[in-house]
Amino acid sequence: MSTNSTRVFVARLLGLDVFDPLGDRLGRLRDVVVLDRGPAKPPLVVGLVVEVPGKKRVFVPMTRVTSMEAGQIICTGLVNLRRFEQRGAEMLVVAEMFDRRVILADGSGSATIEDIGMEQARNGDWYVSQLFVRRGHSMSPLRSLRRNETLIVDWNEVYQGGRNEPQSATTFVASHEDLKPADFAEALHEMNDKRRLEVASELQDERLADVLQELPDDDQVQILSSLDLERAADVLEEMDPDDAADLLAELPEEQKEQLLQLMEPEEAEDVRRLMEYEENTAGSIMTPVPVILPPEATVAEALAHVRREELTPALASAIFVCRPPLETPTGRYLGVVHIQQLLRYPPPEALGNIVDTDLEPVSDHAAVSEVARMLATYNLNAVAVVNDAGRLVGAVTVDDVLDQLLPEDWRAQEEEPPQSMTGGARRG
Repeated sequence: MSTNSTRVFVARLLGLDVFDPLGDRLGRLRDVVVLDRGPAKPPLVVGLVVEVPGKKRVFVPMTRVTSMEAGQIICTGLVNLRRFEQRGAEMLVVAEMFDRRVILADGSGSATIEDIGMEQARNGDWYVSQLFVRRGHSMSPLRSLRRNETLIVDWNEVYQGGRNEPQSATTFVASHEDLKPADFAEALHEMNDKRRLEVASELQDERLADVLQELPDDDQVQILSSLDLERAADVLEEMDPDDAADLLAELPEEQKEQLLQLMEPEEAEDVRRLMEYEENTAGSIMTPVPVILPPEATVAEALAHVRREELTPALASAIFVCRPPLETPTGRYLGVVHIQQLLRYPPPEALGNIVDTDLEPVSDHAAVSEVARMLATYNLNAVAVVNDAGRLVGAVTVDDVLDQLLPEDWRAQEEEPPQSMTGGARRG
């Protein structure tokens, strides 16, 4: 194997592109997998975690890595593209070892791991040889000035017990705060039950709500049931009403009613209304709080409304024009104004002058398949949903329909890779 030096520090490799020998890019390095061999031996480096297109993370054995240069990593083309799953005594360097606290063997106090150095033995195996640490609390007052000092220590220069202290859930949440909810949910789904609940409990209510909406049903129920009732109700209030209704439908009747009673009355009313509809109808999957404005509102007002950060792109694509009251169920539904229309008219123009009255809304009792055809036929991101009295009760977006049409366990399913791109078993 070719390297710029006999020792490589993991943090310098993170984010590097990984290529096959022909120069085709496989993906980007996200973590390193090591095997815990007990306190007497340093961990063995067994492979890399590479994020391939589609945000999927796969395992590349160290036996397939041929070069680790400053700007790239090269491996053989025989890479199994099945999703990476952690096994047995394996540890992830970035996710589990960075930010751990260790006790320095020289008696100078504790330190926090900030980077890990690995090197290759003569037999070709890679192992963890050094730690880059930041000194923390000193056990001696005479050494207090050395607090926050960084230093490189050999693996055997820290007490072995210190390595068993897991990375705190707080640290994990802080170091992954920039992840999109769907990506954070994927990481949460891959954790064991204990770890998943620890990390979930550290999330702020709004962040937890966003992440819950991206998890499979079983994970949602497990996490929500682990919270005290007051906090669970607060998290449900932060969720989109349709997602909150779906989650509550998975809970026992008594628990469901307790949570609804604890929610703010307006939030609970929206959720209760959605739960009254039969499954697989427009009413059961709609969002009851789309952008709704009166015909007197101007283009400028409409643009200000769709700029709201909490709106999804699909919901922001359409403004539904109704007579007061503007809360669902509204007064008479008049029509829709698409965001592209807003961009074509001057700011003072009234929405009533540009509203599309030809596009028919769907009934709240319409089948999901009918809604899907409507969205596909007219290339829409969202469609109005009305009740028998012609009042707007919500909107169905294209992502609502996709969630309904995809298999229930689609979030947990793995894409089967083409045989020509894989190289046998993961440990092969």
